[in-house]
Amino acid sequence: MSYAVKEIFKILQGEGAQMGRAAVFCRFAGCNLWSGRETDRAASVCTFCDTDFVGMDGSGGGRFADADALADAIAVEWNGAAINRYVVLTGGEPLLQVDDALVAALHARDFEIGVKTNGTLVPPAGIDWICVSPKADADLVVKSGHELKLVYPQASAAPHNFEHLAFSHFFIQPMDSLAAAANLKAAIAYCTDNPRWRLSLQSHKMIGIR
Repeated sequence: MSYAVKEIFKILQGEGAQMGRAAVFCRFAGCNLWSGRETDRAASVCTFCDTDFVGMDGSGGGRFADADALADAIAVEWNGAAINRYVVLTGGEPLLQVDDALVAALHARDFEIGVKTNGTLVPPAGIDWICVSPKADADLVVKSGHELKLVYPQASAAPHNFEHLAFSHFFIQPMDSLAAAANLKAAIAYCTDNPRWRLSLQSHKMIGIR
């Protein structure tokens, strides 16, 4: 199959358990919870996304004919030491496109593969790090993985609803919105009172690298 990619870029991972790690981000176009158009936001399942995943016009973006072509582009973007190669497949919703062929092609190029997903689609086998970011009112089908990162607060998505799931790390991330200061204060209070959860901040925004 071919792949529609918004952008490919190398950066430090800014959030969660992998924060500070060098990674190539491959952002796929499209999502199953929001079209990406502002006119559709209010009526969508996910109303708070802060990412542009529409089209293929970003840096390194485009239509890739097959898994090898995309994996080669990611390897070129890494442009560094052969050790600790790490790629984050994100979106939008990457699992609309990520398949067995791409996983195999990336592993063949010695990449450890992370994926950030809304958890509504089953991932292919072989992904090395699964980060699920649940969205209120979306059916969660990925109930195990390495990291659960809950954007907070969300109506109908209280943190305690997810604590029984089989994840190694549980993060609360304050929602970036007009109420960002209040959301941060509420997230700090929740993590303080509920130590199963850790605070995740969008450090890449704080230090101005993306």
